[in-house]
Amino acid sequence: MNITATGGAEAEAPQDVSHGHAHGSLLKLAVGAVGIVFGDIGTSPIYAFRETFTGHHPLTPDRFHIDAVLSMIFWSMMIVVTLKYVFIIMRADNKGEGGSLALLALINRTISGKKRWATGIVMLGVFATALFYGDSMITPAQSVLSAVEGLTTVQKGFQPFVVPLAVGIMVGLFAIQARGTARVGALFGPIMLVYFAALSVLGLIHIMDHSDVILAMINPLKAAGFFIHEPLKAFLAMGSVVLALTGAEALYADMGHFGRNPIKVSWLFFVLPALLLNYMGQGAMLLSMGPAQLATAVKDPFFYLASDSFRLPLVILATLAAIIASQAVISGAFSVTQQAIQLGFVPRLRITHTSESAAGQIYIPLVNWALMIMVLVLVVTFRSSSNLAAAYGIAVTGAMLIDTVLIAVVLITMWKWNRILVGLLLVVFFMVDLGYFTSNLTKIPAGGWFPLLVGAIAFTFLTTWAKGRQLMISRMNEASLPMEIFIKSAATSAARVPGTAVFMTSSTNGVPHALLHNLKHNKVLHERVILLTVRIEDVPYVSAERRVEVTDYGSGFYRVKLRYGFMDEIDVPSALAQLQGCGPTCKMMDTSFFLARQTLLASSRPGMAIWREKLFAWMLRNAESAMEFFKLPTNRVVELGSQVEI
Repeated sequence: MNITATGGAEAEAPQDVSHGHAHGSLLKLAVGAVGIVFGDIGTSPIYAFRETFTGHHPLTPDRFHIDAVLSMIFWSMMIVVTLKYVFIIMRADNKGEGGSLALLALINRTISGKKRWATGIVMLGVFATALFYGDSMITPAQSVLSAVEGLTTVQKGFQPFVVPLAVGIMVGLFAIQARGTARVGALFGPIMLVYFAALSVLGLIHIMDHSDVILAMINPLKAAGFFIHEPLKAFLAMGSVVLALTGAEALYADMGHFGRNPIKVSWLFFVLPALLLNYMGQGAMLLSMGPAQLATAVKDPFFYLASDSFRLPLVILATLAAIIASQAVISGAFSVTQQAIQLGFVPRLRITHTSESAAGQIYIPLVNWALMIMVLVLVVTFRSSSNLAAAYGIAVTGAMLIDTVLIAVVLITMWKWNRILVGLLLVVFFMVDLGYFTSNLTKIPAGGWFPLLVGAIAFTFLTTWAKGRQLMISRMNEASLPMEIFIKSAATSAARVPGTAVFMTSSTNGVPHALLHNLKHNKVLHERVILLTVRIEDVPYVSAERRVEVTDYGSGFYRVKLRYGFMDEIDVPSALAQLQGCGPTCKMMDTSFFLARQTLLASSRPGMAIWREKLFAWMLRNAESAMEFFKLPTNRVVELGSQVEI
């Protein structure tokens, strides 16, 4: 399956175009990255360390297990987050953009001729995207619930209010999405700076009582000893330890907003030290406690790091951090959906731009409300972050495993690194990723089925739309009439009327069906006929110099190709107004847009199963109108219907 785009758009191999969209000083961008990129992994200390000792496979909180867990967290962060994501995967940017779809588009250009591998790689990239939707539902529920549960460490009587309060916060958060997050976003950086500073201070206070946890954490023998002496327990513990890594993929996905260096600086010099100090502090605190205190503190070690007088402010700060982490995931879902639409895996959806200056700030109502419903269902159904932790992890570890496969393709086929070095790196990465993924599979009965179910449903929708579009375009091209023959017969016999007619078409060859229908029923042609194709290339942005390509057929017929990147905002009238090389300037009041609206007829022809054809037909009927997607003037559009068998 090739990457194709929707709504009269198809993908083509791009030329090398750069688009710088991370502006500002390194310090300013680094602070911004702290506020947006690290919210998810930053809230992990609230529940990750706790789950290893109180979760579905609890460990005894003694010296041996605490040291082992700290060592596992440290080396996992070094191998998975720092080495794999920060130093290797983030080098694989698609003109500055990151994320599974951007990486997939980058790889697709290199291996597109190798059909044996191309389809499998595309399927993996699409499945990683599908898993992201499951993760984007669980992250807000897990983060906010775990933060609000901190109230019970202040006063046990708050327990009945935890779920209602979490629901209220979630409803409010999703409700404000339509207004944009620019103003709220300005507060994200300072709040998260305070939050990470608090993590560091709280950790340091307790490390002073048990400074030997520092040596234990960085000693790989502590983790190795755990696997040697208690292999089953160590394997099961990986399912909870991986919670400390949730959000690692956000470093790569958000690279386009801030750039590689600011994210790298923020991680290495601020976020990573703060997280490690806090985990060490939690371990040191538990080691310094007697049995009675330990039984209480192990249930919420993060909040018990603070003294009684500072615990409520910590709960408030953690809740704000959880809201910020949720906001980042919601915004990420909007961005991923926009990319998927442009690359041809999702039907056209209504997209609202919430900022005049920041093109990346968008709002997609359908995605927003669908996420809200699923998040509320999760909160009400699981009712506690500990129960929800069972569902958390599979989507993340699955996406991480797929990222390793994709980066393996990059290292071998694109960068051509030394094979011995690549082999060693991949062995380490696959051992860690497979270990975490298989450990999380044991949590499927307790809730891990949820992200897998969401991922399977999303994967079905994504691939059905991409395959259906491919089949529909192929069927329409089968009956296509060559443009040169049409012009010779129609241009001399049909009456010509003043004005410009723009026929939107997904094909760059042949006569659009809408043009044939118009001539058949109305018996006239406009003085100027433009056959317009919008191409979505597999780069984030296309430069203005490469935006337009015009072909003059003569007799007033022109073929125009508009090129956009998968992060570009599409505005057809604006592009046509600047069109050169095909007569006078296009004036919207003298221009009519003709769109073909296809009605799908499911058939037994080879291509897709009948149930997938019916699903594709339903998706096509409910897709956003091409008129709104391409920003066409509503009073200048004519839709002509046709039936297509696939």
